[in-house]
Amino acid sequence: MFPIRDTIPSRNPPVAVWAVISACAFVFLFELVLPQYKLEALFFQAGLVPARYSHAPLSEWFSPRLLFPFFACMFLHGGWMHIIGNMWSLWLFGDNVEDRMGPARFLVFYVLCGLVAGAVHVALHPASQVPVVGASGAIAGVMGAYLVMFPLARVIVLVPVLFLPLFFELPAVLFIGLWYLSQLFNGMFSLAGGGSFGGVAWWAHVGGFAAGVVLHRFFLLPRGRRRRPFADEFGLEGAW
Repeated sequence: MFPIRDTIPSRNPPVAVWAVISACAFVFLFELVLPQYKLEALFFQAGLVPARYSHAPLSEWFSPRLLFPFFACMFLHGGWMHIIGNMWSLWLFGDNVEDRMGPARFLVFYVLCGLVAGAVHVALHPASQVPVVGASGAIAGVMGAYLVMFPLARVIVLVPVLFLPLFFELPAVLFIGLWYLSQLFNGMFSLAGGGSFGGVAWWAHVGGFAAGVVLHRFFLLPRGRRRRPFADEFGLEGAW
């Protein structure tokens, strides 16, 4: 299933979402002009390599050299499909989350989810020497926030059947819930298979998503500054 659009328009320009997409696009264009050996060196230097931390003394964990990849890896991508899929998901779900937070709070929330995602991946794959790059951990946090805030929103998805593109409308809680379960199950299988994650940081997605579900409420604008919600925007927090 590929998400095409959701049914909730944003009321304010998603400035922070535009900024993140622009930054990732700029970095990706820089990657494209690098020779292969320099690109690989960039991934190993700025990507998140868990073994780098498991073999370093605890006193060095908070040094700039080891902290930098946690931030830098969120802006690197491994190919066209990687960046297009990530940026499309951020565009689709991020504008509404930013609407509820405002640009500055959204940026802090986004980065924090990405940091948690990276930390979870390092903790569960400590011996891995494969550099992890991509914004998907942070975007998973945005999806977690979206799930809680807009569970009744509708997501238009494309399902290719043979050569026929079929379109379906699913509630956000079902679409994002199925996506999360797929990440969780694949993550469990990766651990059962000896810790090999097959090039996809499943546990980074799970960790980022959980961070978004838990932390989003601390970044919401005060009620007096929020816009009036649409009928399908009442989230799970309204049940409390």
